[in-house]
Amino acid sequence: MRIYKTASSIVVLSALAVDAFAPLARSTNHKIDSIQQRLTTTKPLAAFINTNEMSPRNLPPLEEWSTNAGIQKVEGLELYTEDGLDWQYITTADIPQGTTIMFIPAGVCLSSSAIEAELNAASNGGLAAAVDQLGRIGGQNSIADFYLFVKLLVEYEQQENSPFAPWLDSLPRLYYNSVSMTEFCYECLPPLVFSLSRLERVKFDNFLDVLKKVDVVSDYSKSNTEVLKWAFNSVYTRAYADKDGQGSDVTVTPVGDMFNHGTETDIEVYFDEGKNAMVYTTRDVPANSPLRISYGCPTNPSFLFARYGFLDETSPATFCKMMDIPKTPENVNMGMDFSKMLFYHDTGDISPEVMDVVLYAKVLGGLKSSPETDGYKDAFYNAHMQGDQGTKGQIAEQFRYETLTEIKKHVDTFLESLEALEKKSYGKSMEEHPRLPLILRHNEFVKQTFLKVQSNLAAAGVGQMEYA
Repeated sequence: MRIYKTASSIVVLSALAVDAFAPLARSTNHKIDSIQQRLTTTKPLAAFINTNEMSPRNLPPLEEWSTNAGIQKVEGLELYTEDGLDWQYITTADIPQGTTIMFIPAGVCLSSSAIEAELNAASNGGLAAAVDQLGRIGGQNSIADFYLFVKLLVEYEQQENSPFAPWLDSLPRLYYNSVSMTEFCYECLPPLVFSLSRLERVKFDNFLDVLKKVDVVSDYSKSNTEVLKWAFNSVYTRAYADKDGQGSDVTVTPVGDMFNHGTETDIEVYFDEGKNAMVYTTRDVPANSPLRISYGCPTNPSFLFARYGFLDETSPATFCKMMDIPKTPENVNMGMDFSKMLFYHDTGDISPEVMDVVLYAKVLGGLKSSPETDGYKDAFYNAHMQGDQGTKGQIAEQFRYETLTEIKKHVDTFLESLEALEKKSYGKSMEEHPRLPLILRHNEFVKQTFLKVQSNLAAAGVGQMEYA
């Protein structure tokens, strides 16, 4: 999910009230009757919306549907694909900064708070019981996403009768993210992306556990892993979170969910007080350009890989992969964060936060107690917190060799582990493990970054190396 920001100085499309498409305003009684008629079925549903991962996306009906739904777009905004699988919006005309390029009425947006009210009205208590269980097993921050997950299953079961059917049929089926990986794929992941992937998988497993209590989804869907993965991936790769990223409202914006990620971004999403969604440009965009949005921190390609299933090879840097440093308040204050402790891909430079955290947590923290060494760790920490660059720099220079030696040990060991992971893949069937090639590409991207760091350390002679 992506954090959205409040827009300023936006050129707004006509925000007319739209009555042509108002799925949330439809008769609740009609919905309840429709849901109850299919709850106990274990038979396959008619495959108007086929979720098999080899099934093609159906894009042609989407344009007419979006127009009828009241979605407005500026001239020149077009869907584009190079392979028939990955579709994205591009512009064929110059668009100035601050232009609203798309308006999605609130009645089309799938807001978790509105969905919660709708589904609870149709439920006889099963949904509330499932949500309660999800909170008790540690999924409190996933409850908003769970409502959307259930909503997609409910709409899927209506097939062509769903007011969202053309949009649902346009969604991807094939994913390369953590929820879609085989168990062997997990064995080929480095520690950080393994950890992030497991967190995503645990969310999915938790959803499946509590879904058993939900009384607005049929037994067939509850037992269909293919459908469940499709619904889960559709939510987690397309929804927008509130400003704090943990909030009570998470929203999917049909059609407005077809902008690709970019390290350099062109657009953001804004929700007004009426919960209408507007996509606006954050800079001038020339004709024949893709319109890109941020899916997450560009210096954490492992997160993007785990959740979304793609490798961002434009990422300028990657986390240094030091997973053995405890996340104490002091270490965090020193700069311990995935977005700060970086190795730079093109140059092999080391961020100052890596130097600071390694010096504080590993070097000074590992000093044997003596009259000569006692007090260095506290002095370095206090100098950092007080902005005393003089004292901090003196201590850093005094222990510079030891700090860079610790980094070199880590780099050498991590490169050895990547080589071992690569050897695991030898002889494995790509048909049986279709995500394996992308995993190996991810590992190679990280490997090239670490090799540049290693080369810099070796060429500069540890003690003389300047860091970024």
